[in-house]
Amino acid sequence: MCVSQCSRCVGFTLVPLAIICMLANALLLFPDLQTKYLLEGHLTSEARWSTGIWASGVLVLVAARVFVSSASKKGFCGFRTAMICQVGYTCVALAAAGFCFLTSGKGLYKGPQCLYNSTQGPVWGTPHWQMSSSAPRSERLYIYEPDHWASTCIEPRKVVLWNVSLFTILMVASGIQAVLCAVNIINSLLGVLCGPSFGINKVTPA
Repeated sequence: MCVSQCSRCVGFTLVPLAIICMLANALLLFPDLQTKYLLEGHLTSEARWSTGIWASGVLVLVAARVFVSSASKKGFCGFRTAMICQVGYTCVALAAAGFCFLTSGKGLYKGPQCLYNSTQGPVWGTPHWQMSSSAPRSERLYIYEPDHWASTCIEPRKVVLWNVSLFTILMVASGIQAVLCAVNIINSLLGVLCGPSFGINKVTPA
């Protein structure tokens, strides 16, 4: 496969992944499909940062557009200049996808903010984060104990399942984006060094 085809393929693959990240992060802002939790500030910082919208979403979409458009550049200088620009865009997209991956991982580990029963009565907080901070290392993380999810949080309904599902989707999608961007950095560098025809089998007359 030549450099241009690889860039175009990566660009088109990143588009649905970016849309998935944007939708997943948008849903994270509205637990139980209600706006009051966002307006009242009852969301974790990892959800409010919206890295799936602006990082793995908008920034990756911009990079994907560059990948597709620059793959059609012709000429010795034109193609190599496009590949050099593509390396820069790819590095930005890789950093954005990596940041979304790490943020989503922290959000998954931390657990959602919800109304739960404490020793002082019902309060808003992150009970799973507090329990994991004070629990011995031998105890399992809350994500491995789904039977306890419904009993921990009173409100919003099924918020633990909501957070676990959406943060997992964000991690998987942004992780794939990061891998594709890493591949495209190598592909773009090959394009700079070898030109648009790298990898094409040429038939020479006998």
